[in-house]
Amino acid sequence: MALSTRLTSSLWPTLAALRWATPRQCRRLSTPQGPEPSLDLGGIFPPLATPFSPTGEVDYAQLEGNLSRYASIPFRGLVVLGSNGEYPYLAPHERLEVVSCVRRALPRDHLLLAGSGCESTQATIELTVSMAEAGADVALVVTPCYYRGAMTSAALVHHYTEVGDASPIPVVLYSVPANTGLDLPMEAVVTLAQHPNIIGIKDSGGDITRMGLMVHKTRQEDFQVLAGSAGFLLASYAVGASGGVCALANVLGAPLCQLDRLCRMDQWKEARDLQHRLIEPNTAVTRQFGVPGLKKAMEWFGYYGGPCRAPLAPLSPAQVEELRNTFSTNGWL
Repeated sequence: MALSTRLTSSLWPTLAALRWATPRQCRRLSTPQGPEPSLDLGGIFPPLATPFSPTGEVDYAQLEGNLSRYASIPFRGLVVLGSNGEYPYLAPHERLEVVSCVRRALPRDHLLLAGSGCESTQATIELTVSMAEAGADVALVVTPCYYRGAMTSAALVHHYTEVGDASPIPVVLYSVPANTGLDLPMEAVVTLAQHPNIIGIKDSGGDITRMGLMVHKTRQEDFQVLAGSAGFLLASYAVGASGGVCALANVLGAPLCQLDRLCRMDQWKEARDLQHRLIEPNTAVTRQFGVPGLKKAMEWFGYYGGPCRAPLAPLSPAQVEELRNTFSTNGWL
């Protein structure tokens, strides 16, 4: 697959070594040490795009093909059925089959996080149990949002506590205000961090002050904060985040793992320079062009992107050219 011409061959021995590093070597960076985590989430997780055939069916052969290409990149694990996986557009049986397919291809030392959040607590519990049976290691549970005005801190604490109590696998909270229209309140996060089966949060809001305060206020708990986007990954690490679940890792997985490594080795200048080159491509495949942009970019780097499910529409030729220019001007194409 093609990566940047600026990623010289000297990078690959480092990445290969990191791939076989034990998870304990990937600890949070700048915060006082609290208790050792029961399940270390340190590292990079791509939230996998779900491949569809031209007729709109989940294309499991192309999914397996992408997984084989990702196998050479030192990810900590993979996320399936998140926002970038077009989770709301998949039928329940498709969701479970995607988890099973990825689990079969994924080495056991790599974590599999699966989105299981539904609007009701009961449905979330049922799907979380099914995800565990299909092979997920961790449930990633997005905030329910349809009745947004009723989703008070108390209601959300009750929801997640019930899910955490019933789940046979650890739970990671998922706050993505761009999609749900609400942030998981800080007081709810602090309360839920005390639950023995709730081990972290993926925060995609991009508020670094909030993330730093989250790390600070949960530092004595078995709880980790994950950056939800590559655009603020370095800043998240600087305030103590453990890892990142980054859409851009579907496209530029090796550079993001390199950024992770540079931060952990306190090579902040090199990390900053690399982070700068990732900001615009990340914006392009998230806020600007979304999943259609992500899938188009994947094709330029040797992966199968393919179509999205309607009503998500493909990019126009002008948008494709703008997207390509964003990657080119930052040295990735």
